[in-house]
Amino acid sequence: MPTNEALVPPPAANIELEIGGMTCASCAMRIEKKLNKLDGINATVNYATEKARVSAPAEFDPQTLIAEVEKAGYSATLPVVAPQSAAPEDAPDAEHIALRQRLVGSIALSVPVIALAMVPAFQFTYWQWLSLTLAAPVIVWAGWPFHKAAFINLRHGAATMDTLVSVGTSAALLWSLYALFFGAAGMPGMTHGFEFSVAPNSGAGNIYLEVAAGVTMFVLAGRYFEKRSKRQAGAALRALLALGAKDVAVLRNGIETRIPTDQLAVADEFVVRPGEKIATDGVVVDGTSAVDASMLTGESVPVEVGVGDSVVGATVNAGGRLVVRATRVGTDTQLAQMAKLVEDAQSGKAEVQRLADKISGVFVPIVIAIAVTTLVVWLASGFPVEAAFTAAVAVLIIACPCALGLATPTALLVGTGRGAQLGILIKGPEVLESTRKVDTIVLDKTGTVTTGKMTLLAIHTAEGVEEAELLRLAGAVEDASEHTIAQAVAKGATQRVGSLPTVESFANIEGMGVQGVVNGHLVLVGRDSLLTEWSVPADSTLVTAKEAAEEAGQTAIVVAWDGTARGVLVVADAIKNTSAEAITQFKRLGLTPVLLTGDNETAANQVAAQVGIEQVIAEVLPREKVAVVTRLQAEGKVVAMVGDGVNDAAALAQADLGLAMGTGTDVAIEAADLTLVRGDLRSAADAIRLSRRTLGTIKVNLFWAFAYNVAAIPLAALGLLNPMLAGAAMAFSSVFVVSNSLRLRSFKSNARNTERLVQRATAKQALQKA
Repeated sequence: MPTNEALVPPPAANIELEIGGMTCASCAMRIEKKLNKLDGINATVNYATEKARVSAPAEFDPQTLIAEVEKAGYSATLPVVAPQSAAPEDAPDAEHIALRQRLVGSIALSVPVIALAMVPAFQFTYWQWLSLTLAAPVIVWAGWPFHKAAFINLRHGAATMDTLVSVGTSAALLWSLYALFFGAAGMPGMTHGFEFSVAPNSGAGNIYLEVAAGVTMFVLAGRYFEKRSKRQAGAALRALLALGAKDVAVLRNGIETRIPTDQLAVADEFVVRPGEKIATDGVVVDGTSAVDASMLTGESVPVEVGVGDSVVGATVNAGGRLVVRATRVGTDTQLAQMAKLVEDAQSGKAEVQRLADKISGVFVPIVIAIAVTTLVVWLASGFPVEAAFTAAVAVLIIACPCALGLATPTALLVGTGRGAQLGILIKGPEVLESTRKVDTIVLDKTGTVTTGKMTLLAIHTAEGVEEAELLRLAGAVEDASEHTIAQAVAKGATQRVGSLPTVESFANIEGMGVQGVVNGHLVLVGRDSLLTEWSVPADSTLVTAKEAAEEAGQTAIVVAWDGTARGVLVVADAIKNTSAEAITQFKRLGLTPVLLTGDNETAANQVAAQVGIEQVIAEVLPREKVAVVTRLQAEGKVVAMVGDGVNDAAALAQADLGLAMGTGTDVAIEAADLTLVRGDLRSAADAIRLSRRTLGTIKVNLFWAFAYNVAAIPLAALGLLNPMLAGAAMAFSSVFVVSNSLRLRSFKSNARNTERLVQRATAKQALQKA
């Protein structure tokens, strides 16, 4: 008789592997295909994060997966679980260090080789042997990663950029060795003359060492910068986890004991003093306070909490003393779950395969086929073996991607350099692909569209009360408080009336406001409940002003002294003065702006209306922000996300293009693809324009880099390719690529242009008045 257990699917286990040895996106595809051939395995391999995520039967041995990856020619290890403090943030990466050493060595050795080959005046007697001495280590040692990858690709019947580099540089070295030892190239006094004739030749008097060394150096440079950007993948998680408190004052038998946070257990009670971070998620069992959760939730106003209210780890206690009972610790906390969200979003983001690899996948087999065909046809036609081999090798050499090695790195170098001058940091070439198709830009409110800081925006006084006096008395009392709103009032008052008087008998009334004696007046500043407790009525004018501010999503506090309500101060997160112009620029770029925030709907709609945003999604939790971005993507939209807080990090990673405000948190910056250093939202429009232009430049470079090769291959196959002509073509293609990339230096910022126009208009008006 069948049992119900037979109908239950077997439990599955999620296994994560760290993959080593991948050099391009096709490597990830090959490993993924290999793993998915195993029974019950569903694997995804991410080239960017160098990780494999595998869903396997519950009792599946991970060593089987590791063995399968190693069979494919790569390395795999299980992640090492260790305390955060035990792992330094910038742990050395052996692969990265080795790549840097190869790059430095190739630069030191290749530059003299290229100079000797290209400048006849440098070609002293036996210069060719010095070139061999310098170039051989570059081609063999520095280029070893390409040769190794090409061999792995060959075993699997695939061809990539590595194959092209390896075949081209190896052919150039081997033929140069033949020419030096068995041809005329090794003779004393041999030079590369400036003869541009197109005629058949044996090639035995020519060497191609500068081509092989130069290609190795340029492609290594591109690979090094790519590797360096990929190493930052874990920095977002380190920055996120670093937000948590490191130790905590736990209450045991009524005595406070300071212990590391990771030793906290569920149901432990711990003390959080003003200004301290809350150690873990919990419930308040004693005390009242205001908790600043803006870094995690995006809520700009501190939240008042009391007994029975839930609090989240890593938020800051901005008011009184709290005693909290831990409800979740370790990996169950909201902070840890957000770290998991960031990691999942990064791992799940599809890496755009480099355009050069895509072209190489077709180009390389064709070139090799042409070279083989050339050899066979020449031999079949009765030509000498030397001439046939010369023509075949010439095909391989001219196909070697000298300009291709420069195409992406130079454009990226100039583009990112220009971006850095404008306060835009682009993390890598894969970022640029996303900017071309982006049609929707999702904007966080707090710290992105707004300043992220509470600001005194409006002052309403009762009849007969001077604004300056209201600010002096209210500011003096608020200056003694640590509350965010109080500090905003104190700062605003100081800016408007100067120094503030001294407060006496100051008291903080939890959850209601503050009071104190200033210049002989008993001053109350806070909520209606504080005035009610003192039986102080407010006239209809002040009540109307307060209600209007609250309807607009702003915070209004009442000021009273000597038993009478004297005014209302309105505090809110101020909109940046450049936000409206930035929204206009987004629309000109064909982008639909969407305001996404954890703030209340009233405040969000008010901000959106002022800057020109029609679509608003408010009151969302951090995990819901990821869901919103995912939903927009499911609707067919290509989404860019701009944010600055921890609560935005996972959404920034999930978006097709993540842009972080440089004035925000480290975790948001690390999770994003682009960083806007100045915190000016107009820089986001500049970043998208610059990225699109840089991508266009890279594509033009790649086209011409291949075009020179394609145009010269028929000449090489016919045996008409003079070595100097080939060198000139290679040099010209490289000069063209570099020159085209340098055009990016002329990129202008619309934000800067606007500022200049405003400055000129202001100066013109001043002259007219004068």
